[in-house]
Amino acid sequence: MTIELNHTIVYARDKEASARFLADILGLDVSPQYGPFVPVVIPNGVTLDYADTSGTITPQHYAFLVSEQDFDEIFGRIRAAGLTYWADPYHRKEMEINTNDGGRGTYFEDPNGHNLEILTRPYGSGS
Repeated sequence: MTIELNHTIVYARDKEASARFLADILGLDVSPQYGPFVPVVIPNGVTLDYADTSGTITPQHYAFLVSEQDFDEIFGRIRAAGLTYWADPYHRKEMEINTNDGGRGTYFEDPNGHNLEILTRPYGSGS
């Protein structure tokens, strides 16, 4: 059986600005608008399709597994942007990173309150 996540919709107040935020932080490109969506393609082929909404946005969690070098670059952009970041998903350990499973990780929010995470080791992978 072959099953892969292909895309998901991410609701935003301003789809272009939100897609640009993610792309800039991760060092990716924003793809041309496709129908009502502004896509950001993640290197593993999954697309985050940003869509405008005027309704309530329920914050979602998006975690990105990155290399150690990519972590350094992305974390540098998070800090350069002056974003608050946390070592934990509940935002209790502010301005810290974690070292779970022998890797590094941190959480930060996008302009719509979505909880974004970068991590260098999958959870449960050991040290």
